[in-house]
Amino acid sequence: MIILDLLSLAITVIVAILFGKLLSKIKLPAIIGWLITGMALGPHAIGILDQSILDQRWYQNVMRIMECSFGIMIGSELIWNQIRKSGKQIFITTLTQSLGTFFFVSLLFGIVFYILDLPLYIAAIFGGIALATAPAPALSIVNEYKTDGPVTKMLIPMAALDNLLAVAVFFSVIAFVSANVSTQKLPFYMILLVLTLPIIIGIVVGLAAGFVLKKDLSKGKTVLLLFSFILIASGVGFFFDYLILPKPVLIFMLIGIAFSATFANMVSKERLEKIMNAYHPILGISIVLAILNLGAPLDYHLILGAGLFTIIYILSRSLGKIGGAYIGGVITHSPPTVKKYLGFTLLPHSGVSLVFTGIAASVLMSSAPNSAKIIQGTIAATAVIYEIIAVITSKQAFKWAGELHKQQSN
Repeated sequence: MIILDLLSLAITVIVAILFGKLLSKIKLPAIIGWLITGMALGPHAIGILDQSILDQRWYQNVMRIMECSFGIMIGSELIWNQIRKSGKQIFITTLTQSLGTFFFVSLLFGIVFYILDLPLYIAAIFGGIALATAPAPALSIVNEYKTDGPVTKMLIPMAALDNLLAVAVFFSVIAFVSANVSTQKLPFYMILLVLTLPIIIGIVVGLAAGFVLKKDLSKGKTVLLLFSFILIASGVGFFFDYLILPKPVLIFMLIGIAFSATFANMVSKERLEKIMNAYHPILGISIVLAILNLGAPLDYHLILGAGLFTIIYILSRSLGKIGGAYIGGVITHSPPTVKKYLGFTLLPHSGVSLVFTGIAASVLMSSAPNSAKIIQGTIAATAVIYEIIAVITSKQAFKWAGELHKQQSN
């Protein structure tokens, strides 16, 4: 049975790559082809990658390893000497666009729910979910179009900080809601574990990797060792997720970010460049699988059923991200392109947001099933609509900023 499931996944990956190449020919991002392939071959359409496969533990574990693998791209850019120069800009802009989105979405939904006589805590949960940015779509465009410039340099480290802040805020909100509304209490220590444990795992494994990878090894040995350390880091994550924690809640992308940030600061600049060049083919497959995994659960039928809450969520989150990034750029005197266009690259949203939605729904389902359904329905419909629009918008933002194909010309 597992052989047939692997064959289905392989077929889906091949179709996605081919469809992505086709769309690239007509000047559209390949990621749109990957997303559409995921939806078209997923359980809500043709069903080659059906729900039974998505529910299999081996499939979920492979995707977590790919998340960890994908995090390498983000973490490898977190070089301390470089961050120190622009750390203030990155930190302040992350706060303004993340917390600004949380407050704006929560406020707008709070007004709507007050008028409709619905529980106000749902507004705070929507705000917590809205913080999360899915880095895979925007960074796949960075990878495909070789972007470089102020917006790209802000986006990559911000993708890491943005999701750290999202985890902290979301789990704080859920802990408060579960303590006051739900019969399923979420212990406070879970917030600290979900935020810090992936980072600790990544740093510890990254230290070991740094001592090994700093040696000038062949390309084949470099790739083999790097991927071996990724498997070790993921294995430690699985140990805690399945044997220690009450449910699998760790975000493996954070493990990958902390892991690669650690070894990237231990090796020379020239050696890091060789490591990332050798790793590039694995990174490419990781991104494709990550995007397919975003697309597969999305039900395109929800586009037709999108209602008021979906529209409010999309508009309020977009204004929060774009406006918050602009305010952060003004405060830190960032380049004009960062002020104007950074927020557009932060719009992709699925991935972490769907994980958050599942956690919120499980906490509320027994005590407030109607609230759980409102959250699930709104985010599911939003994910389908948002992801396609956000990808196109992200590419356009890089184009407006004049950063497409800059890596090749430098």
